Amino acid sequence: MIQSHLNKDNQEHTISIGERFDYSIHKAFRDAYRDIKTPRTNIAINLSSTKYIDSSALGMLLIAKEHVENINGKVTLVRPSETALRILKLANFDQLFTVT
Repeated sequence: MIQSHLNKDNQEHTISIGERFDYSIHKAFRDAYRDIKTPRTNIAINLSSTKYIDSSALGMLLIAKEHVENINGKVTLVRPSETALRILKLANFDQLFTVT
């Protein structure tokens, strides 16, 4: 499950991921950011509830990052659960993204 929210004050779009981040939510994830075209809009991806991340989810993160960088924005991975953080570090995504 995905929830998204745009904070117009600071041009930040938050996308919250549910327990599973896998291919089954690829369309909803893409739909949450693909219409963002305002320059310098940042995306915060909240992974606090995420207990499972597969390789397709890692690919989705890279595609979202490319989209946002094309509009001079930045993707931040926010409050990853212990499990999510372990997977992100194993894949060296902590080197590609800001993780807070």
